[in-house]
Amino acid sequence: MRPPTLDPVPKKGRRPSFCLTMRTLVLGLGNPLLKDDSAGLRVAQELRARLADQEGVEVDIDYWGGLRLMERLVGYDRAIIVDAICTGQAPAGTLHWLKVGDIPTQRSASSHDMNLPTALQLGRQAGAHLPENEHIALLGIEAADVQTFDEQLSPVVADAIPRAVEAILAALARDSFPL
Repeated sequence: MRPPTLDPVPKKGRRPSFCLTMRTLVLGLGNPLLKDDSAGLRVAQELRARLADQEGVEVDIDYWGGLRLMERLVGYDRAIIVDAICTGQAPAGTLHWLKVGDIPTQRSASSHDMNLPTALQLGRQAGAHLPENEHIALLGIEAADVQTFDEQLSPVVADAIPRAVEAILAALARDSFPL
């Protein structure tokens, strides 16, 4: 386990002091134009306001996978990545906590891109400060439809958004991921 980074934390009315914090990124992935594929983006939007004052936690959105996703994780000690998934085994709206190696696919259709485990390995070999695989959790929201151009979620996936938000808040409060 890599030691936490040293970040300045200013106190009100005082000069900045230093304390150890684990830098955490909560990243929602998706495509806002493909129906349920925007589920990760919606979760991140909900979390932004609720975690705005949370020291050491950043909430963001992105539309890429593979190398670009790895680059987005540089500088963080741990991460929760939220995305729509299609396992074909669970009813739509089911939440899945997954590990980095559990999903061998990539978000990009480019043959020049790669899946997340390979991108992380390459980044570490290049010396990038990345969370260890056991400090990266993937929260997949089972999608009903990721092929229809529509900015509205399926009702069952929309109902899963508050549950996903609460699951992430609980994981951050426990300071551990349910893997």
